[in-house]
Amino acid sequence: LLKKTGCSSVMTAEKSGPVINGKPEDGRDPEGSSSSLDNGEYNERGHWNNKIEFVLSVAGEIIGLGNVWRFPYLCYKNGGGAFFVPYVIFFVCCGIPVFFLETALGQFTSEGGITCWRKVCPLFEGIGYATQVIEAHLNVYYIVILAWAIFYLFNCFTTELPWAGCGHYWNTGRWRENCVDYYGENATNITNLNATSPVIEFWERRVLKISDGIEHMGGMRWELAMCLALAWFICYFCIWKGPKSTGKVVYVTATFPYFMLLILLIRGVTLPGAYDGIKFYLYPDISRLSDPQVWVDAGTQIFFSYAICLGCLTALGSYNAYDNNCYRDCIMLCCLNSGTSFVAGFAIFSVLGFMAYEQNVPIEAVAESGPGLAFIAYPKAVTMMPLSPLWACLFFMMLIFLGLDSQFVCVESLVTAVVDMYPETFRRGYRRELLILGMSIVSFFIGLIMCTEVTLSFGGMYVFQLFDAYAASGMCLLFVAIFESICIGWVYGSDRFYLNIEDMIGYKPVFFIKWCWMILTPGICAGIFLFFLIKYKPLKYNNVYTYPDWGYGIGWFMAMSSMVCIPLGIIWMIWKTPGTFSERIKKLTTPSPDLKMRGKHAALSPYAANDAKLKVDGKISTISEKETHF
Repeated sequence: LLKKTGCSSVMTAEKSGPVINGKPEDGRDPEGSSSSLDNGEYNERGHWNNKIEFVLSVAGEIIGLGNVWRFPYLCYKNGGGAFFVPYVIFFVCCGIPVFFLETALGQFTSEGGITCWRKVCPLFEGIGYATQVIEAHLNVYYIVILAWAIFYLFNCFTTELPWAGCGHYWNTGRWRENCVDYYGENATNITNLNATSPVIEFWERRVLKISDGIEHMGGMRWELAMCLALAWFICYFCIWKGPKSTGKVVYVTATFPYFMLLILLIRGVTLPGAYDGIKFYLYPDISRLSDPQVWVDAGTQIFFSYAICLGCLTALGSYNAYDNNCYRDCIMLCCLNSGTSFVAGFAIFSVLGFMAYEQNVPIEAVAESGPGLAFIAYPKAVTMMPLSPLWACLFFMMLIFLGLDSQFVCVESLVTAVVDMYPETFRRGYRRELLILGMSIVSFFIGLIMCTEVTLSFGGMYVFQLFDAYAASGMCLLFVAIFESICIGWVYGSDRFYLNIEDMIGYKPVFFIKWCWMILTPGICAGIFLFFLIKYKPLKYNNVYTYPDWGYGIGWFMAMSSMVCIPLGIIWMIWKTPGTFSERIKKLTTPSPDLKMRGKHAALSPYAANDAKLKVDGKISTISEKETHF
């Protein structure tokens, strides 16, 4: 009787979700879907083959260059061991809650960085667009660091490192006269105040060929351009098959840096002067805690190093099994990330202590952060070691692997967001691979601006600094985090989301995380955001070069391009939704009907009647044309 009346097919449709051309409306593919383009069916969305692939992918994304070149410097600058007080507070109140929020949201919705917000709260869909704009900026400039590291790595395969001494062709004119080989020299005996280090000359005149400013014109740096192309080539083939390829690559890219870090740590602590460097790194200065900048640095470091508010965690979590214990995974990964930063400080400052010992200068004179540490201070230190090319090679290989998995996971997350928005277009044949190729090519050509002496009137290094300071700045991440917390904590409802999490993992997380989503996280982020605005100082390259007004205009345009997505998204959604204002708000704050809990707690949810449209009194609810799209 069921077959004759067609009820059997209706029951099947209700069980698996509304179907559009053979694909469930909620974005999940039916089992056994074909990859053939000719028959009009969809490719599988993809999933992790096991938990290890997910853990390594997230670890590779969050454990990057910032753990090595930013965290140790912030510790020494902000009171040594005392810096851990604000760091741990932000770790507990902001880092873990937002990290868990994004990962759990992706796992529950099985959607990318934009459609996940559309499903839980259409009013705040702009959050998704904001994260992807930041990610698009990040994809363009972060990989340039890999190009620099690859260039240095190629120059390590020599008997003598090219930045170890003077007399090279880039040491010309006054540079050749003033270049001073610091190896083995006592810096107190150097009286030529105009002297420059060979490692600085190699960085500025060989690698960058840096110009006098962003407004001066110059030529293409073809060597760096080829290194950038190589970096994009590797990145593309790491992710071109989605989780199938990414899950395999991370076994190498996420673990290899730990072996390199361990080797460099062992070597560093055995050097003379290493103890002084480590002491300088950890010795607490409690008085620094009264400086608001210390707390701001701790908060921004959490957001930088945890890759939150970028949509990456949401995308990676969306490939998880529904019943994966993402809560336990997030706690473990957060501790691993901070632990790696802490250990990296020993590896870095032991070497800086050795360099200060060799030159007979205070450690403050050699301590650097960011590119200055990776491409000036540390390369300079390895020139003082026996077998210096070997240690330089290991260091730059570690940098490349640290940056590579962070880069390709970011690209994969952006691709996931686009594919989930338009599955009927990109989940057919090889269109997803072509989308990745297109994004890579476009990002490569934009990144060429930063691999030039000066191109199109833009100084390469100066443009890089603009991207780093504005496009993906802590201010943008904090702004997004405020609205993420408000959306889940108040609009969608922290209680509702806790039920969703309980349905996935079988129990509710500690109640403290709910308080963070509702009060602590948005409050702390808003405070730091306001401090950013009040204490804003225009960017200066090396604290010397002042950008022209149009340069700052470009920087603020990149910063606003992400933040403006949220208020504009709210206005747009309210404007295009029919009904009275209250009806619009109610509709836009109601989760998508196909956003269902699928675990054993689904029937116990007080929201089940509205969110999941469960059967009532054992009767089958009517399936309308709108729901089935037949």
